[in-house]
Amino acid sequence: MLELDIDPLKTLFDLSGKKAIITGGAGGIGLAIAMGYKVYGISELALIDYSREKLLEASNIFRNKFGYEPLIIEADVSRRDEVEKAVHDIIDKLGEIDILVNAHGIFQWVEAEKMKDEDWNRMLDVNLKGVFLMCQVVGRHMISRRRGRIINIASMSGVIVNRPQPQCHYNTSKAGVIMLTKSLASEWAKYNINVNCISPGYTLTPPVEKFLNKHKEYEALWCEMIPLKRFAKPIDIVGAAIFLASNASDYITGQNIIVDGGYTIW
Repeated sequence: MLELDIDPLKTLFDLSGKKAIITGGAGGIGLAIAMGYKVYGISELALIDYSREKLLEASNIFRNKFGYEPLIIEADVSRRDEVEKAVHDIIDKLGEIDILVNAHGIFQWVEAEKMKDEDWNRMLDVNLKGVFLMCQVVGRHMISRRRGRIINIASMSGVIVNRPQPQCHYNTSKAGVIMLTKSLASEWAKYNINVNCISPGYTLTPPVEKFLNKHKEYEALWCEMIPLKRFAKPIDIVGAAIFLASNASDYITGQNIIVDGGYTIW
């Protein structure tokens, strides 16, 4: 009979001593993941977001709940110069990066035949190019260290078409994140860098809650399409993010974990 050493099992999900960057870290899924990482012992956190005001609010939350202040960086991840400066400043202050979570993103509804170039370009710039830039710049650091974890937040919209919203540019951007994840996992496995993604379903982030307050008819419509009959809360995404950042997922790379309440099984 195979005998299993139980000591490593005790620390499978322990993030002690690790340092992470989380984009979109000032709200919604990104902030929930950051808090989950802190609960599981992460040593240092750097939060990147486009809003200085939201970053300060997130810092206050951490101070009140954990007696800890994360490093906060205001940056537009679709701009290479801002990404390079942000990552340089983070490495300068934290010394190294073990985990990168790309949780930023935007959404918009517009019919394909009415879509303007700027609609398409902004969506792809933020949701796909921004993920690539963060992966590339942080990835170079991880390659030099011969280890790292990258977790990209995609969407179930990268594998299905939502109803009834017209959002071909959003769907395309998220499908791109999934394929980018697989491609980087293939290229960087030789450097001991695990690259995976999480695809949430409908999640009650602040922008979604704001939308539903104005358009209540969609809540019942979408819940009817979800086998579990409810929207996700940001905390519902945290478990997968802890798993993919921890030793529990050492042998997993290039995968897309769909957290959608069962939406995509129908």
